[in-house]
Amino acid sequence: MNHDLDPTQDLADQVLDLLRAAPEGLGEFELIKRLKAGHSTHIPQLGLNDHLVLFRTHFLLFNALYRLRDRLLAERSGWLAIGALHIQLLPYQAGEAALEASDPLRAYYLDMNQLRDTTKRDVDRLLASFWTRMQGGEEKRAALELFELDTEAPLDLAVIRRRYRQLVSLHHPDRGGSTSRLQSINKAMEILQRYYH
Repeated sequence: MNHDLDPTQDLADQVLDLLRAAPEGLGEFELIKRLKAGHSTHIPQLGLNDHLVLFRTHFLLFNALYRLRDRLLAERSGWLAIGALHIQLLPYQAGEAALEASDPLRAYYLDMNQLRDTTKRDVDRLLASFWTRMQGGEEKRAALELFELDTEAPLDLAVIRRRYRQLVSLHHPDRGGSTSRLQSINKAMEILQRYYH
């Protein structure tokens, strides 16, 4: 499939073109892969195994997604469902502006200072604090956060295993993911298996 993008387009417009071509939606990694395949000049053309490159690529994509969502809402031409694992362009429905207004991540990703001011050390510290919480008695909560599982919904081992397989598939180094992320996913699965039988 040809994913050539117009290099003069804004990243949000490039993302919109890719999402229009994939009505079922795309995961973040697949979207990044298609942007790179289309030679987008708006995201780093570097491997994602460096934590800072991964953070910057993720941030730039999510900044574009939230700008695109705002624009689609203002035009009343669509709604963008934004999740770490699934991003999908949906038809506009009145009332979705209220959902957008309550999204706490929106302010973070629309603040370009967050991108400019975040260093490799900050990213490493975030990862370290996650694992400190894992070892400090909050391991179950931290593992559920890593798996992005809703703790309010009923969980069992079958749901957790299904989610584990999705994450492994998404972040496997053979598919452009990082070894450290895959190790984190495996560690979280070990922990969750102790809590759910």
